[in-house]
Amino acid sequence: MLLRFRGANHRSFRDEFEVWLAASKFNQAARRPAGLAEDPELAYLPTTAIYGSNASGKSNVLHAIRWMRQAVLNSVHGWSTLDGVPREPYELAPVARADTSLFEVDIVLDGDRYVYGFEVSDQRIETEWLHAYPGGQARRQVWFERDADSDDLFAFPGEGLKGSKESLVSQTRPNALFLTVAAAFNQPYLKPIHDWFKHNLWWISPGRDFEERQSFTREMLDDPRQRDRIIGLLKVADLGVIGTEIDSLTGELRLLHQGPNGPVALSYERQESMGTRSWFAFIGPLLTALDRGAALLVDELDTSLHPLFAADVIRLFQDPAANPNNAQLVCTVHDVSLLGRTHIFQPLERDQVRITVKNPDGISEIYPLTDARPRKTEALDRNYLAGAYGGVPTLTVGEIAETLTGPLAEPETEVSA
Repeated sequence: MLLRFRGANHRSFRDEFEVWLAASKFNQAARRPAGLAEDPELAYLPTTAIYGSNASGKSNVLHAIRWMRQAVLNSVHGWSTLDGVPREPYELAPVARADTSLFEVDIVLDGDRYVYGFEVSDQRIETEWLHAYPGGQARRQVWFERDADSDDLFAFPGEGLKGSKESLVSQTRPNALFLTVAAAFNQPYLKPIHDWFKHNLWWISPGRDFEERQSFTREMLDDPRQRDRIIGLLKVADLGVIGTEIDSLTGELRLLHQGPNGPVALSYERQESMGTRSWFAFIGPLLTALDRGAALLVDELDTSLHPLFAADVIRLFQDPAANPNNAQLVCTVHDVSLLGRTHIFQPLERDQVRITVKNPDGISEIYPLTDARPRKTEALDRNYLAGAYGGVPTLTVGEIAETLTGPLAEPETEVSA
């Protein structure tokens, strides 16, 4: 499970920022025990939602987490032909290019806690570290530390990290992560950390991965058990779909709809609505995350889903019976109804909400809603829209119309001589 992500100098985030997924005292309903023997009170949130104005940095939070995952998976082979590191530092101030970009996760695997991170420049991996807390104990074991400016490039203090190490150092390029190299050579103690990245932090975003997600869900239909689950989720969405079929000659996917004279097969690609296709494309990654107990990153959860469906997806992750493997959802949203009592049960509690803002220099920041100390009885939705917690546009009522109709909007009239 993911307890925390820390980053800096990535896209609109110039300064260091943190996203905690640990539960607080404000939340007793959605919290889940982290399973640490030394800290049984520590709990994490199965769902965390990020709110904020357009272009405030919501998506860049998820992008930073995804970038770290891609680096861990691809730095050996994917970066082998590059001269340096393909990072994306803050662009509005040229001096940021000279500063490193930071990425760090705090995770729990089988009752043990690990903190893994690295800093990168344009040219190389500057620092990299892995610290372990067996059983969640307070005493830290430093498994390895790397410093490109040190005479001793790698340090392996103590006996925390067992197995072959020195032979891996010689295989590690300046622009490759040691964790990636170790996994490539099946280092038994480091490969599970690498595998966590492989099976977690999947990013779903509107548009860019849509075709890939459709194909992923389509392939899952070949498994009879998964097909039944997919059809069940299509039915419950009230889309009129009662089944699926695959053309034996062309391989075309068709969805069965109940007509007045019986089932009718409609072409998925040519005849189904974008709403139906969006839900279909979402189902595959959703089921896979639930099965694997993975962390799923969803950008703009409410863009393609009706508010009732977005609320139910959030409840799905928070339901221990439906989510027995402790999967997590980290999403960006605009729909304020998820904060209020429009729904029968309020989907999001106070400590499940993070807010992004952008300062006058174009630098993004993120903070928990609980920093505003809202009361349990507060109308979070109304107060958020009123600007009580930040993260809303500085827009007065009618300002858009006034911009189009006011004096500054009137085109100049050419005066003839």
